[in-house]
Order: sequence, then structure tokens, then C-alpha cells
Amino acid sequence: MPIIKPVKGKHPKIPKDCFVAENATIVGEVSMGMNCSIWFNAVIRGDVHFIKIGNKVNIQDGAVIHATYQKSPTTIGNNVSIGHNAIVHGCTINDNVLVGMGSIIMDDCVVESNSIIAAGAVLTKNTRVESGSIYAGVPAKKVKNISKKLISGEIDRIANNYIEYSSWFKE
Repeated sequence: MPIIKPVKGKHPKIPKDCFVAENATIVGEVSMGMNCSIWFNAVIRGDVHFIKIGNKVNIQDGAVIHATYQKSPTTIGNNVSIGHNAIVHGCTINDNVLVGMGSIIMDDCVVESNSIIAAGAVLTKNTRVESGSIYAGVPAKKVKNISKKLISGEIDRIANNYIEYSSWFKE
């Protein structure tokens, strides 16, 4: 059974069509859109500020979503994949984004739509990722622009696959 609990009177809001793995943790002021999936050992802590998650978002195994106390909430748009063991902290991720495995997105970063954060990348505080680009490295820098084919071939494909994967656990 997942840990889903209020903090200071603020309850997570999770639509019935979302999948939450039995060892995931969601606490505090967290609101999720439709068709989301929260995978094994993922933690979403809306205890120090709110976390808003759009539609068709998958937060994969071991990922941590948090915020900065009374300063930086976390907002995640629609059609976003947060890779295994990623850390998303006090930032904004817009629509159609792939956050690679093990990457870290720090406070007050903004990841514009149609972007990819490469596996293992570290976006330092206040980094702004321009729409349609790939950022990689430590600290992360723009490495190239994304083609329309890559947007549909990777970003959309992964988000759609996770809707299918989560259906296997709802049977």
C-alpha cells in the first residue's frame, strides 16, 4: 500500500485513473492530473511547498520530487517523463519534456516545452532550458536542438508507453 498522507492539513489529490506503486510515497500539497503513474520507490513530498503535476506524467522508480520551503514550489506540465532516480527540486518543467535517468534539476530552474534533459545531467539553480533543446553534462549545458521527429519519437513515445505499462498493474 503506498504512503499517501496529509501534512499540516494539506492532502494529496490523485485522480482515480492514476497508478501509484505500492511502495511509492506521496505526502502533503500534491495535485496530479489524469493518466499519471508514480512508480516503485518514488517520493513526492509536498510538505514544504506545493507540487503540481499535469496530465500524462510518469515519475519513474526512485525519483524524488520536492520543493524549497516557502520559496520554490515544483510544477510539472503535461506529457512529462521523469526518469529513474532523477531529482526534481523547486523548479518548473513545462509540457513535453523528458528528464533522463539520474539527472538533477535544482531550485528555480525552468525547463521549457519540447526539451530533453540527458541522463546524469545537473541543472544548477536558475538554469533556463530553452524550448526544443537537449541539455547534458555537469553542470548541464545546451548540446543541440531537438528535431520534431525526436519529440514524437522519444518524448511522446515514452510518455505513451508508461500509460500502457501502468495498465498492466491495474488489471
